Amino acid sequence: MQIRLSMSCLLAGSLMLCAMQAHAAVTCPVYPQAQWGDQAMLKQVLLEEGYTIKEFKAENNCYEMYGKNQQGKTVEIYFDMKTFSIISAEIEK
Repeated sequence: MQIRLSMSCLLAGSLMLCAMQAHAAVTCPVYPQAQWGDQAMLKQVLLEEGYTIKEFKAENNCYEMYGKNQQGKTVEIYFDMKTFSIISAEIEK
C-alpha cells in the first residue's frame, strides 16, 4: 500500500536524521482529535519495520512509543499525532 510505504520511508528517514540524545521536554503540535492519525496504522508500520512495542500511548499531544528497535536497543520515540513525523527520539547507545 502506498500509504504504508510512504510512512515507512518517513519513519526510516526521520530516525536517521534525529538527534539521538536525551531531550528535557518534548513539545508536539496540538490538533483536534478528529485530525489525529490512526494509532493502529502507526503501530503496524513500526512492527513491520522491526520495532518491538512495549508501550504505545497518546499523551501530551504526541503518540509515544517505548520499545526496542531493529537492533534490539531500547527506544523512546515521540510522533506528531497528525503527520506521524518524529518529534523526538531517544535510543540506547
